Amino acid sequence: MKLNGHRNKTSLMLILFLFAILTGLGSLVYTRYLVGILKTEERKKVEQWAEATRLLTLADTSQNIDFIYSIIETNTTIPVILTDEADSIISSGNFDEIRMRDPSYLRAQLDKIKKKNNPIIIDLGYNHANLIYYKDSIILTQLNYYPFVQMGIIFLFILVAYLAFSSSRKAESNQVWVSMSRETAHQLGTPASSLAGWVEILQNKYPEVALTKEIALDVERLEKITERFSKIGSKPILNDENIVAITSRTIDYLKSRTSSKIRFLSGFDESKSIIVPVNAALFEWVIENVCKNAIDAMEGAGELRIGISETEKNVLIDISDTGKGIPKRAFKKIFNPGYTTKQRGWGLGLSLAKRIVEEFHNGRIYVRHSEVEKGSCIRIIMNKQPGQ
Repeated sequence: MKLNGHRNKTSLMLILFLFAILTGLGSLVYTRYLVGILKTEERKKVEQWAEATRLLTLADTSQNIDFIYSIIETNTTIPVILTDEADSIISSGNFDEIRMRDPSYLRAQLDKIKKKNNPIIIDLGYNHANLIYYKDSIILTQLNYYPFVQMGIIFLFILVAYLAFSSSRKAESNQVWVSMSRETAHQLGTPASSLAGWVEILQNKYPEVALTKEIALDVERLEKITERFSKIGSKPILNDENIVAITSRTIDYLKSRTSSKIRFLSGFDESKSIIVPVNAALFEWVIENVCKNAIDAMEGAGELRIGISETEKNVLIDISDTGKGIPKRAFKKIFNPGYTTKQRGWGLGLSLAKRIVEEFHNGRIYVRHSEVEKGSCIRIIMNKQPGQ
C-alpha cells in the first residue's frame, strides 16, 4: 500500500509539473501574440499623432484645429519625442516629469529609442521634415515582462510542491525507521531481560568466575542498546551528568572488546567532574560510534586518543586516530546517512552521532582536521547550559 501511495504521489507530481510547464508556455505564446497586436496598434496611434502634429505645424485653417488637438491629447501612455532634421528636440510627451528636470535625461532617452524603433517622418514640405521617436508604452512594457513573472510564479509553485512532496517522503521514511527501531527494541527487550536474570544466577552461583562479570557488562550494554532504539522518534530527556565519567565508561567498555594492537590514550583527568545536560544512554552511543569509526579507519592497529577540555560555556571532546584519514571533500559527507567506505555496514554511525549531538543536545560535531594516511580528529562540542 505504501509503495502504491508513493507511486501515486510521484505521478501526481509529474502531472502537476507538466501542467505548470504547459500553462507557462501557453501563457508566453499568447502574451507574445497580444504584444504583437498592441505594438501594431501603438504604431498606428503614433502615426495619427504624427499626422495631427504635421497638420498643426502647417496651421492649415481649413482643418478642424480642435480635432487635431484632441488626437494629440489622447496619447497619454506612449512616450514620444519630436525632433527636427538635426535631431534637436522640439517637444516630448509621457516621460517622467521629475527626471526631465535633468537636461541629459531626455537626450539619453532619445538615444535609447533610436536603437529600438524607426522614427515616423513628418513631411513639412519644402524639403523640411520633423521626426517622431517613440517607445513602448508602460502597459506594453509590463505585458512584455508578464510571462516571465508568471513563469517565475509557476516555477516557485513547482518548487514549493516539490519541497512539500520531498518532506512528505522524508516523513514517511522517518516513520518507517522509527517503527522499525521501536519494534527492534521491543524484540530485544525480552531476551535481554532473560539474559540479565541468567547472569545474576551465574554470579551468585559462581562468584569466583571472572567471565561472568564480562558477560554482565555485555548484557548491560544490550539493555542500553535496547533503550537507545526505544528512544528513537521521541525527544530524549536531558539530565545533568558528568560527561567525563560517561566518556571514560564508554572507552573502558570498548578497550576490552578491541584488538590489543589499538592503543587507547586518554588526554584528560578521569577523576574530574564536568556537569553537562545530556542523555547518558544516547551520548554513550555517540562516543562509541565515533570511536568505532576511528578504529575501522586504523584497520586493526594504531593509536586512538581521546581528549576533553572545557571553556566557560562549552565542553570540547576530541577523538583522534592514526588511520587512513579523510579527504577534505568528504569532511561533511561522512555525516550523511548511508555514506561509508567500508564493504560492510550501512553508514549510519556518524549520521546518528550527528543527529544526537546537534538535534537532541544543540551541540556540534565535525572533522576538526584530517590528513590522508596520517589520521583524523573528530571534535564534539557540548553546551554546559541547555539552549546555549
